[in-house]
Amino acid sequence: MAFWSSTPAFTPKVPRKTVFMFILSLSVTYLFYSLMSCYSTLQFPLQENYLYQTRLVTEESPFAALREKLYPATSSQGYFGENVETTAEQTQTAGYAVSVAVIEGTGTFETEERATGWVRTQLAPTEMIQGQTVVFEREQHQKSSTTDSELTLRGNSTATPDYGEKKLPQAIIIGVKKGGTRALLEALRVHPDVRAVGVEPHFFDRNYEKGFAWYRDLMPSTLEGQITMEKTPSYFVTNEAPRRIHSMARDTKLIVVVRNPVTRAISDYTQTLSKKPEIPSFEVLAFKNRTLGLIDASWSALRIGIYALHLESWLQYFPLSQMLFVSGERLIIDPAGEMAKVQDFLRLKRIVTDKHFYFNKTKGFPCLKKPEDSSAPRCLGKSKGRTHPKIDPDVIHRLRKFYKPFNVMFYQMTGEDFQWEQEEIR
Repeated sequence: MAFWSSTPAFTPKVPRKTVFMFILSLSVTYLFYSLMSCYSTLQFPLQENYLYQTRLVTEESPFAALREKLYPATSSQGYFGENVETTAEQTQTAGYAVSVAVIEGTGTFETEERATGWVRTQLAPTEMIQGQTVVFEREQHQKSSTTDSELTLRGNSTATPDYGEKKLPQAIIIGVKKGGTRALLEALRVHPDVRAVGVEPHFFDRNYEKGFAWYRDLMPSTLEGQITMEKTPSYFVTNEAPRRIHSMARDTKLIVVVRNPVTRAISDYTQTLSKKPEIPSFEVLAFKNRTLGLIDASWSALRIGIYALHLESWLQYFPLSQMLFVSGERLIIDPAGEMAKVQDFLRLKRIVTDKHFYFNKTKGFPCLKKPEDSSAPRCLGKSKGRTHPKIDPDVIHRLRKFYKPFNVMFYQMTGEDFQWEQEEIR
């Protein structure tokens, strides 16, 4: 014992400072590697975002597969045929209950790619509103595009006096085409506290590069307390429009006039047919393969009617409280009732009432009149209320089955039942 305790070789004297630094370096190294090893398991809480209604739109969206088929990153083909059942699988996704269409016999949303796909060509996001057929694209452009000179002339030639101030719109009718947007705009222009440009500026889809100063100059002058408005139905189906409108003013009020998508598609086709009688029949354009029942939803006349798909993009930027969905059917049956909802939404006094409407049996929709004016009612032009061509009942039946799951999604997303299925039964 004396030997071991007295041997200096086994009892070296190390400076206390050196020992302390050595222990400290070991501790720091251990702590560093511990943090690195558990980094992947750390969970960081997401902050609430009330602008998006605490709703995170991710690739897990029920529309992710559909978007990939409609607007593929590659030229691959997709399938969404007539065997889509109207039964729905309820799931909680992105903050609201949605119905996901299930393929008969599989119980899942079909995402596999097949050779008999229904996406004919790859579409750029900015081409969402363009038709697949060349003649349709040409007609769409000729019908709805407006030159700069026409916009300037017609935008500034309203009945608005020269006094006042031009402002960016506080409310916009963003859609949908052939839903009743023109009728709604004309009824709103009767209200003394609404000033709206008569033409469709197409700023947020076609003329955005011209800047907000150009856009503001198109608007009529307004006085204090008056609302500036415009309507361009193609905004609703344009990918960039929600973000661009939000960048203008995040509190912008948005109005969407929706209509039974089958009827809307036929009306859309009828409008084109009136100017291009040589185009193929509705039945030909509606199907990729009619024998197999493959609906061609890449055709814009059908794609516009998938309202739930387009609404999802808007809900990334605007809460439902800033959006009003107007029924195109009720706008015809009860225009005063729908106008009451619109005026309340815009926080306007209910001035436009049933005294302002007269139902034209020939045209099949209401016409406007001033209650104190004894002159004939002012109706929309001959381009409105066209007689629809006779469509094969089997085609209509197939389209109803195609749209039904998407209609159910739309009802659940908006909290409103537009009863399009009941309308079809009657």
